[in-house]
Amino acid sequence: MATYEEFTIDQGADVAIELHLQNTDGSTKNLNDYSVSAKLKKNYNSDSDDTTIFTSIIVSPSSDGVVSLSLTNTQTDALLRGRYVYDVELSYVDSDANTIIERVLEGKIQVTPSVTR
Repeated sequence: MATYEEFTIDQGADVAIELHLQNTDGSTKNLNDYSVSAKLKKNYNSDSDDTTIFTSIIVSPSSDGVVSLSLTNTQTDALLRGRYVYDVELSYVDSDANTIIERVLEGKIQVTPSVTR
């Protein structure tokens, strides 16, 4: 089950979020052979035109379990003020060539408006 977290970001600002992932036993999650993706939408039913994609990378070394998510100031400037939903998913291909997807984080993001644009 994914962890739930709320964030506030400023419209027109660069955003960087660093996640330190752990297994259920508290040990560091080894992200070797994983990929990560994260998206932001106005609501769960928004179409793909209303989706903002985070730049999502697994920080080297992948055995440290660190994921970096970022949005540029251009991306956040294009967001309307208000609440959004987001999630972060890890994926890997198992030994049977099946893609396994795990949602590790989800929640809401409040975008605060900017006066200086």
